[in-house]
Amino acid sequence: MGTYSQIYIQVVFAVKYRESLIQPVWEDELYKYITGIVRNKGQKMLAINGMPDHIHILIGMKPACCLSDLVREVKKSSNAFIKERGFTSHRFQWQGGFGAFSYSHSSLDNVIRYIMRQKEHHKKQVFKDEYKTFLKNFAVEHKDEYLFEWID
Repeated sequence: MGTYSQIYIQVVFAVKYRESLIQPVWEDELYKYITGIVRNKGQKMLAINGMPDHIHILIGMKPACCLSDLVREVKKSSNAFIKERGFTSHRFQWQGGFGAFSYSHSSLDNVIRYIMRQKEHHKKQVFKDEYKTFLKNFAVEHKDEYLFEWID
């Protein structure tokens, strides 16, 4: 018998210290690069978008994929890509950790629409509140003081 699955994961991660470093002039190039990483790892990119301080990706995953390894590779490689291209004069780095939230096939259209409308959404809600809402809606236990890294 073959292996059949439907695994859909939305991954959310932030720029270190939640700095607004991802600029509109190069964000599409970054998203294309990240999409290439996901595809090269044998996974399916369903949606990618974000804001200057964070990113959302929706992935159709194969069961053999280790999500932590995939996100680590996306962060490491995209970080190097941003530095090599000289997209920002600031020191660019992704924050440690990420959020991962699973969805059913019937929810995909809504999740894709949500991700693609990030710029509109964040006119009404800041990232910190958005992220806390995800954690609450998915019943993920957490401590607020460990959610984000802050500049002292």
